[in-house]
Amino acid sequence: MQSSPGAPQRLYSSAFLLLCVSHALFAASFNMMIPELPAYLTQLGGGDHKGLIVALFTITAGVSRPFSGKLADTVGRLPVMYVGTFACVVCSLLYPELAFVGGFLTLRFFHGFSTGFKPTGTSAYVADVVPPGRLGEAMGVLGICFSLGVSASPPLGSWMVQHFHGNPNPMFYASAVIALGSVVILMNLKETLKEKVPFHPRLLKVTRDDIFDPLAIPSAVTMIFCYFSYGVVLTLVPDLSDHLGVANRGTFFTLFTLASITTRFTAGKLSDQWGRVPVLKVSAVVIAASMMTFAVAESPVLFYVASVLFGLGNGIFAPAINAWTVDLGQAERKGRALATMYIALEIAIGGGAVLAGWYFSNNMANMPAVFYFSAAMSMGGLFYLFFRKK
Repeated sequence: MQSSPGAPQRLYSSAFLLLCVSHALFAASFNMMIPELPAYLTQLGGGDHKGLIVALFTITAGVSRPFSGKLADTVGRLPVMYVGTFACVVCSLLYPELAFVGGFLTLRFFHGFSTGFKPTGTSAYVADVVPPGRLGEAMGVLGICFSLGVSASPPLGSWMVQHFHGNPNPMFYASAVIALGSVVILMNLKETLKEKVPFHPRLLKVTRDDIFDPLAIPSAVTMIFCYFSYGVVLTLVPDLSDHLGVANRGTFFTLFTLASITTRFTAGKLSDQWGRVPVLKVSAVVIAASMMTFAVAESPVLFYVASVLFGLGNGIFAPAINAWTVDLGQAERKGRALATMYIALEIAIGGGAVLAGWYFSNNMANMPAVFYFSAAMSMGGLFYLFFRKK
């Protein structure tokens, strides 16, 4: 892939580096509370609704993707990122105020706007400021920064809950402060969309053309198959940690993310050199192997091995699928292609979370079957990549 005349040639520009830091803080903000939310919902009396913790979040994120994609291509990348990040600030501040089951689940629903907007604007911004021939590498670096936020924050959130004798409110307030830091960094970036228009309510009217980019179907289908496991893991791993005697529920996220970091940069570069699809095939196999390991984990050691494998698989997958989506879409409508792929991501995570919560039903004997099914889904993604029509 060759850069077009006048395209940016430098990868590590100040804009790209600032965006990476902002994205790390954004990731830290909403991920730091995830390991503690199942126990918190149980304390509120909603233990039977654990699957909704992730599912409601992803529903809103998926519904908002067409809007964020259209707005990123019209109003600008930065406004879309602001909406997503401010959603984290507001919702985190409101969790202590709405400490009952209905209030909590309502906030999880609205909190989903964060990932419905911020990643769409961020990915489009990255595609604007990096050389086209190094897009996979750039997505890998961005993913590393996101992963750093994911890995550092859950153990911190769990520690805060333990330190304050089971009170999650300090964790919620810390989440809001971290998200605000992401906003401050965004204020130092310049808009990259050249032909932007002022916001008007009519821009919120989306058509089928805004919602769905047929060119991005291959990446969307691959995402559904391979990312189904993510919703399963987010829902079941906190309970599996407790069952195996892993004291800090954030341990999985640390191992997962550190493993992910080791592969993201290399996988992104390899996808630039070898192609996106070969790299995605490898990731599907590794993700399936991690699910099989979770299914048979009866000791902390196997749990740790599964966490590392899951991190390796997702570290290979993420930069390749993002870059492939940009490759498949039209240059002037990057936001729409990315929104289509991210809608598929939310369908995958939400579907995995709902199935896991429903079938698990707080019965550890049911857990292995969910992981086995997740492994089968990942292998389905592998078969699709082999046999899809070019």
